[in-house]
Amino acid sequence: MSTHVLDAAAGRPAAGTPVTLERRDAAGEWRRVAAAATDEDGRVRSFGTATPPGAYRLVFDCAGRSPFFPEVSVAFVLAAGGHFHVPLLLSPFAYSTYRGS
Repeated sequence: MSTHVLDAAAGRPAAGTPVTLERRDAAGEWRRVAAAATDEDGRVRSFGTATPPGAYRLVFDCAGRSPFFPEVSVAFVLAAGGHFHVPLLLSPFAYSTYRGS
């Protein structure tokens, strides 16, 4: 599991962005799995933990990067096997995400 954050307004990676990886448990509650901050290239290359199949979300702390979105939460479902990459493209009043490679 990896991610990266691109600051579209500045035209560069969003270094130092805190990101939390959470997993939904059997009761439907989100539980923290791992946390990291993006490197100088705006990436979290690995959260250092296994990600078995299930529902997950990445919570990006965007305070100071976006005047409108202090936090962006991206929920997704992981199937078995493979590497998963979920990037965030952030601007002051919009964001987008997709399943990367």
